[in-house]
This record gives sequence, C-alpha cells and structure tokens, in this order.
Amino acid sequence: MPCLIGIDVGTTGAKTILIGMDGQVLASATVEYPLYTPKPLWAEQDPQDWWQATVESIRIVLGRSGIDPKEVKGLGLSGQMHGSVFLDEKNEVIRPAILWCDQRTAAQCDWITEKVGEKLLHEETANPVLTGFQAPKIIWLRQNEPENYAKLRKVLLPKDYVRFRLTGEYATEVSDASGTSMLNVKERRWSDAVLERIGIPKGWLPEVYESPEISGKLTAQAAELTGLPKGTPVAGGGGDQAAGGVGNGIVRPGIISSTTGTSGVVFAYLDKPAVDPQLRTHTFCHAVPGKWHTMGVMLSAGGSLRWACDALCDAERSVAALLDRDPYEIMTAEAEKAPVGCEGLIFLPYLSGERTPYPNPNARGVFFGLTLRCNRAYLVRSILEGVAFGLRDSFEIIKAMGVAIREVRASGGGARSALWRQIQADVTGQPHVRIMPDEGAALGVALLAGVGTGLWSTVPEACEAVIKVVDSTDPVPENVKRYNDFYPIYQGLYQSVKDHYDEVAGLME
Repeated sequence: MPCLIGIDVGTTGAKTILIGMDGQVLASATVEYPLYTPKPLWAEQDPQDWWQATVESIRIVLGRSGIDPKEVKGLGLSGQMHGSVFLDEKNEVIRPAILWCDQRTAAQCDWITEKVGEKLLHEETANPVLTGFQAPKIIWLRQNEPENYAKLRKVLLPKDYVRFRLTGEYATEVSDASGTSMLNVKERRWSDAVLERIGIPKGWLPEVYESPEISGKLTAQAAELTGLPKGTPVAGGGGDQAAGGVGNGIVRPGIISSTTGTSGVVFAYLDKPAVDPQLRTHTFCHAVPGKWHTMGVMLSAGGSLRWACDALCDAERSVAALLDRDPYEIMTAEAEKAPVGCEGLIFLPYLSGERTPYPNPNARGVFFGLTLRCNRAYLVRSILEGVAFGLRDSFEIIKAMGVAIREVRASGGGARSALWRQIQADVTGQPHVRIMPDEGAALGVALLAGVGTGLWSTVPEACEAVIKVVDSTDPVPENVKRYNDFYPIYQGLYQSVKDHYDEVAGLME
C-alpha cells in the first residue's frame, strides 16, 4: 500500500507521521528538543537537535507501523518559519539558529525599511519587515557578529536545513520563503531589488520551488540513518502555517482556519494576492501552486497557557502527574468554574512581543482588573479569553479585507479543549468546526508529497480525499453579547499602555 511521510520541524519538537492514501495515520512520533534564551527576548536552537530528532522520529514511525519502507512514496517537510541557520563553506553551522519568536532585530528592521524604502519593500515583499523574519537576522549577524558573518556562505530556514541533511540540496519553497523579507511574493521568486539594497548575495539563498514540487531525493547516508530507501522523493513542503493550511483543507475560498498552537494564527486562502492597507496581517504565497494566503499571527497563544502552566500551576501539574493526565486538562477544567468575562479580569497575551495587529517587539503581557476574588480559575480563564480576543483581532482585519468567512476550522492544541473552542466561537461569533485527521502541518506536507509524486493531481483533490469535518461548536448568544462588551476594552488597554512598553524596553537596554 502506498504511504507518505510528513515531518514538521516545530519549536518544541520534530513530529513525523506516516499516512495511507485514505489519510489514516498509520504511525506518529514526536521527539522534543530544548529552546535557549541566552538574553531576554532572544530565542535560539541547535539545528543539530532538529536533525537528530527528525532521524529518530522517522525510525520510530517506521518501527511502529511495521510497513516495508519501500512503500513510502514520498516525504514532505514543514517547520517553524523565519528562523535562520547560518552555514559556512563546509556546510557547518556557524552559530545557534535564531528563531521566529526572537525579538533582537528591531533596529535591523528599521534599517532595512529605510534602506529599501517602504513603498518598494511593500511592492516586492507584500509585508513590513518584522523582527521574526529572516533578513533582519542576517543583518544583525553582520552588525553584531562580524567574525561569524565573514564565514557565512548559505542561509537556510529550519525545515530547509533538515532538507539539506536529507538530500544534500539547498532548496526552499514559496510559502516559507515569503516570510524572509527577501521574496517577491507576487512573482514567487527572490527579490533582486531588495537583496541588492541590503547587500545580501543571492547565492547565499536556496533555490525556490512550488510546495508540491520534488526538491531532492534521499542520499545514501540519510537513507542509512533514517531507514528509508535511498532516492525517496522529498517535496518542497511548506512553512508551518501554509502546510497547516493544506492539512486543514484551507485550499478554497470561504474556508479559514484558526490555529491555537504556541502561536495563534488565523489563516485565509486567496486566489490573488491581497494586502491589508495597514499591513497588520501577512500576505504570503500559499502551498497551493499559484495561490496566496493572508494570515494574522499572535506570538503567544498556546504559549501563554504554557507560561501559566509553568509559572502558576504547580498544583495542577502535580495532580495531572498523579492521574496520568495532561495538566492542561486540569487547568481548563478549573477555568470552567470562572464566569464568562472573569468579572472584568482581562489578559493581554503579549508575552513575546506581538505581530498582529500590533507589530511591537516591546509589547508585554498584562493582567488588568485583578481583585481579591481572582483565583487560579479566573487567571487561567482570562488567559483563554485574552488569546481569543487576540485571534478576533485577525478575524476583524481579514473580514475588512473583503475575505468571505463561510467556515472556521479550529486546529492546534487549543482546539482539543472544548472550553477553549467554545470561548473562541463566542468571542468571534463564528461556529468553529473540527476535522479529521487533525494532524496540521505534518498532514499538509504529506499530502503535498502525494501531489508531487503523482498520487493526486492537485492539492485540493488531495485534501478532499482525506479531510472530513466531524463536529461543530456554535456560539452561545448571551456569551457573544458579553464578549462584545469586553472586546473594545481589551483593544483599548493596548493603546493605554503601549508607550510604557517602549519606556520599559529603554530601561532594560
């Protein structure tokens, strides 16, 4: 039976799935690795950890499934976007990779914007330069680590470093490359104009493919390490959001996804490139050839709940360990005891700065409205509500762009919580459906590999063959009204404190 492998090189671990032609997940494995924060608001990882986790997860999946590896017809790669892997002339990693959530490059973003010019920059890349993107990381290396910059010969995105280790090819694809500030998003190629103005050699960048295209084949060395056959085709794949869009079936107009993972993403398909006039959402190439998408991204969605788990919920973690349950289940069960709106306790989820709707690396998290009645149930529920308000910001912008919303597909770890799905449906006023299989980006790139190897003729055909809606969470009218009353207050809080964010950042410097 033909099988496909999808690999998602995420922020917390590498996830590998093996699927059949019907979309059934035959085996799955995730191998985690650390994230390093050597300074406040910095975020780094060791690319070797990604590689070792990828190899291990492939071997686990092959072992668990018991299939003949020759049945694997193709492999697709997804991964955390924007990160920078710096290689020297011997293809050795020069320094730890700088990640998407790293906020060190505000000055470099300003420099690029001034050097290129806002008008040309937006015409070429369809987006502002943001601290998470790749180009400012390269300029940061030039300005702050000249000895490392002098060694630089190639710059790869996270999943594309894993691709290099699998195939020996320097390759990327249009969706991930869209988030570098160096791709002409409308024409789906590197921007010569931007590269020339910021002084980055085009030869440092990998070749750009459409997402289903075969970008290389497994080398003998990679085959020996993974247990897959030499020559296994590797598709272009996608950045985690575009790949997740495919995995959620967001490949036709009117269907959007709301994903609550470490970050929170509202993702909408576009037949033609469309840009928010205020550039609050991102417009990137889709993993569907010749199509685009727009998305709003908040940096700390599930990340906010993870922070609460680590910082505030020792008791819940202990109970979860005793009961062999997920601590987040214990936390959300407790949060159900708090009332809708938490009696005015509002959480601003800007723990890692923010991107949509406020591209502000200096933004910080805030609890507003604390009283003596606020226990952990209130705190956790206010986090769930604050993240939902942040997602609503993106919904409102996308609707204002004229994008029709016929169906919202909930995905990510947050979608597994009935309470959080209900809160998101109530805050946005939109029913949220769930789909099966719910494997996100890993499923998306497995499907892309199936298209690239000819098992399906188009990406929509692959999605329709595999993805099914299984249930819906509808808004509760009285809750919708309650949240509509609180939403303007949530928006106003950022405006009230934004100047203080910059003042605090200045003091920290």
